[in-house]
Amino acid sequence: MLKIGRRRTLIAAAAGTLAAPQLARHGWAQAAYPNKPVRVVVPFAPGGTTDILGRVVAQLLSDATGGQFVVDNKTGAGGNVGADIVAKAPADGATILLGTIGTAVTNHFLYKSMPFTNANFAPVALVGEVANGYTLHPSFPAKTLAEFVAYVKSQPPGKLSYGSPAIGGSGHLAHEYFMSLAGLKMEHIVYRGSSLVLKDLLAGHILTTVDNLPPYLQHLQSGALRCLAVTSSKRWFSAPDVPTVAEQGYPGFDAAPWWYVAAPAGTPTEVVKRLSDEIVKGMRSEAVVKKIRDAGAAELVGDARALTEHIARENVKWKKVVEAAKLEPQ
Repeated sequence: MLKIGRRRTLIAAAAGTLAAPQLARHGWAQAAYPNKPVRVVVPFAPGGTTDILGRVVAQLLSDATGGQFVVDNKTGAGGNVGADIVAKAPADGATILLGTIGTAVTNHFLYKSMPFTNANFAPVALVGEVANGYTLHPSFPAKTLAEFVAYVKSQPPGKLSYGSPAIGGSGHLAHEYFMSLAGLKMEHIVYRGSSLVLKDLLAGHILTTVDNLPPYLQHLQSGALRCLAVTSSKRWFSAPDVPTVAEQGYPGFDAAPWWYVAAPAGTPTEVVKRLSDEIVKGMRSEAVVKKIRDAGAAELVGDARALTEHIARENVKWKKVVEAAKLEPQ
């Protein structure tokens, strides 16, 4: 009996020896991940919502794994610069991306040349979203989305305009999406940032915008501005009295920009699963939800499979919108 036990022990030890190099080739032992600092690339500047969410995720993963996850802001080209760094990084779990709808979907239709494709990434998890709002100056003669549509249709095509912070930005594309459904035509006035849109809207130089909702909330509460609808699939937590576009005759409408985490393609499946599991678990904690909502966003929980399916659906939708709007890649 002792010989048999010893033989089993030797076999188990030999099996472990054979398995170890397979994990070593990736640079990690599954149980030890992470055994060195992990870079969380945020492709936008410090201080914005994307940066804040990146830091929330980095802290969440640090707390969950006992490792060190460090945010590294790499800006440029609508997020493409930072995303490309991750796409070309070693697939060892030491570099991950806090990406946006732009890096995963819309940039691929708006840039003539992209340095990466979605095939260069291993999806990890969904993280959050933010609503755009149909926000008007009080002098605009509409108090519901139906009245807005009727008024725009009563004017010569293109006579009315709206402002947004960027060509191809989430507000611009959301409104192009809505106009294609409602049969509207409005001119797009492009600004260099939401603060300038807000300034002109408050002054009445423009009468309407479609833009990320958080900067406008205090002015909605004071009555200085009016919001007819939010573009998210459900009412927004910080503006619960504002109905969705979908509620007002456009079922299924959802144009909320979102964030996600991805790793370089080829990252070991056990590492991707560990990251995905910890993010999904953490995103359901009250403390993390509060941090995300304090930043003006909302939690959007989904594992690697949910993220993969979400990207596929969003690609179909936004490709049609960009083509219908006749937006030329830049």
